[in-house]
Amino acid sequence: MQKRKLGKSNLEVSAIGLGCMGMSFGYGPPADQKEMISLIRKAVELGVTFFDTAEVYGPFTNEELVGEALAPFGGKVAIATKFGFKLDPQTHKQAGLDSRPEHIKEVAEASLKRLKVDAIDLFYQHRVDSDVPIEDVAGAVKDLIQQGKVKHFGLSEAGAQTIRRAHKVQPVTALQSEYSLWWREPEAEIIPTLEALGIGFVPFSPLGKGFLTGAIKEDTKFDKTDFRNSVPRFTEENRKANQAMVDLIGKFAQQKKVTPAQVALAWLLAQKPWIVPIPGTTKLHRLEENIGAVAVDLTPEEVKELETAASEIAVQGARYPEALQKLVGR
Repeated sequence: MQKRKLGKSNLEVSAIGLGCMGMSFGYGPPADQKEMISLIRKAVELGVTFFDTAEVYGPFTNEELVGEALAPFGGKVAIATKFGFKLDPQTHKQAGLDSRPEHIKEVAEASLKRLKVDAIDLFYQHRVDSDVPIEDVAGAVKDLIQQGKVKHFGLSEAGAQTIRRAHKVQPVTALQSEYSLWWREPEAEIIPTLEALGIGFVPFSPLGKGFLTGAIKEDTKFDKTDFRNSVPRFTEENRKANQAMVDLIGKFAQQKKVTPAQVALAWLLAQKPWIVPIPGTTKLHRLEENIGAVAVDLTPEEVKELETAASEIAVQGARYPEALQKLVGR
């Protein structure tokens, strides 16, 4: 497995990480815990050293799963987790945002216990909280870094100005945001900002929440607890229209004798040497397929050809329902 450094930091991780959210949350009922522990451990065997979770995935259960699975590999892997949501003490349901410094510190203590680690490798603000100045957020994480409880500071779905302001207080190691062949908005402002500041980029949903693999058709039915049911881009009508993107990637995959998922991931890896995608999965064959993308070499000509063809396809539907859309790019 190739390694990559996130920006100018000394955080070196496998070129492809593993997003663990879907094992407990978001994409239908939680998967079997024993099977997921064995899948995470298999990922380590296959060279993955970068794992992504958050307190709100579950809530709490995903961090516990990741903590247990990775306990035997202390010091050999990097675990990223996130703070910034307010959870109802009774129901544990999300109840808005909370990035007050004292809350960040409480979350860090609880995450350390669930992850069974002495320090959090990468601690992201999950969404920008407009009630708390980003300087205060960065300052709180800086304190945690000085105390040895956190190693690196990250932001998720933040806008360029916020990234710059945070970075002045505590260097930002990585930004995690959605980026893929069917969501290229970061190319306008975010990627140039990250490049200028020496910050790594960790794209989530690099396979378009599963769509770019070609496994989802217009008549695919999702489980009632699957959040894609509420995503405009995933209405039946929009899936039908967006199939053009999948067909394009599929055509490239056939030429290269690889899978559509591998083309989509190889395209991201070819963008910048400091981009580390974190596709999620609950299936071993998908994990192996995703890791295989590291060996897919796209020439600059192929990258250009793919981009040009993709930019001619108008993707239909917003990537988030309106309430979630308000929380991004702030």
